[in-house]
Amino acid sequence: MPANVWILFFAQALAMSGTPLMVFAAALASRDIAPSPAWVTLPAALLVAGTACSVYPSAQLARKWGRKHLFMSAMMVGAFAALLAMVALEHDSFIGFSSAALLLGGVIAVCQQFRFAAMESVEKEQMPMAASRLLTAGLISAWLGPELVFFGQYVMDDTFSGAFLLLTGLFIGALAVLGLGYKNNPEDAHSSSSSRCSKRLLLKNPGFWIAAASGAVGYGVMSFIMTATPISMHELDQFSLSDTKRVIQSHIMAMFIPSLFAGFLVKALGHIRMIYSGLVILAGCILVGVIDNSFMHYWWALIALGVAWNFLFVAGTSLLPSVYQPEQKHTAQGLNDTMVFGAQTVGALTSGMALQWLGWSGLLLAMLPVIVAMTGLVAWWQQTRPLEEGQHAGAAGH
Repeated sequence: MPANVWILFFAQALAMSGTPLMVFAAALASRDIAPSPAWVTLPAALLVAGTACSVYPSAQLARKWGRKHLFMSAMMVGAFAALLAMVALEHDSFIGFSSAALLLGGVIAVCQQFRFAAMESVEKEQMPMAASRLLTAGLISAWLGPELVFFGQYVMDDTFSGAFLLLTGLFIGALAVLGLGYKNNPEDAHSSSSSRCSKRLLLKNPGFWIAAASGAVGYGVMSFIMTATPISMHELDQFSLSDTKRVIQSHIMAMFIPSLFAGFLVKALGHIRMIYSGLVILAGCILVGVIDNSFMHYWWALIALGVAWNFLFVAGTSLLPSVYQPEQKHTAQGLNDTMVFGAQTVGALTSGMALQWLGWSGLLLAMLPVIVAMTGLVAWWQQTRPLEEGQHAGAAGH
């Protein structure tokens, strides 16, 4: 892999540590400063909302500024946001902490473009490998983010304040890595193409909808089920916090470990077969989850959910460059991520209500129509547009 891919890998591993840190610590850190217990999940929700609202604007800024300028600016904003979170916690400011979470969401939106920059740094046949390589950095982030809380007690009196001070250092480290090593691709320079025209043409392209829908279904269903799991396990089925944590940790590992070989699978199977595989595994998650509410059924269901997310997200991400023209790339990437992270936001926000109304089994079964609809959409596209990857293994897919 070119140096650019490795630079983006290490920068992503550092910068994306803010996400698992916020998921793990935001509600706990907010307990003593929130106006009421009902508000403690607001910072985590603002993190997701900030990401969903920022992905399209950040893609347009990449078109105007170039990726390196945008990436480095985002790392500086990330360092400021982490410092703001630290100061807010030190001064018991819930508004300040919530504002920091919103800013971090915007930074994460920019980090989502790292995978596109990595794919643009390699030849077309290597794009699935580059996309999966960037996702592998999530393994480091998933471990490093929560560990900041442990190490935070050694740098400040307040553990959570110390964690966000350490996160500031990670953003500065990512800034240094990008500044010293990342090189803009020639086509990263400012595009003069009409965003409005590109958007209209993209929305008429069925291939774009397949690529975007693959990531959106993966993220939306994953967020919907994962968000409900701790409540269902701990509060409804009375599993211990330790058991619940083990299931969630295993799920996160299952999300990123397949990235070690997902790129090879895309090259071997093609994008469409990879999407079908992800949908089959997702259906398996639902089947296992509704059979029983034992620990092992939760564990296996969440393992399957993580693998399905990875297959759908890697397949959709690596398919995307083949369905747009070079001058459309920033618009396509922005629209794609708006759909993907918009679906994640909807899944996270509706999960609790669905669990309350439908129960765990009903929540899982509610996702079957989504799987059926996605399967039908992919099958229709196969029939209406001959795909080289559907004809033999190893094709790139168009």
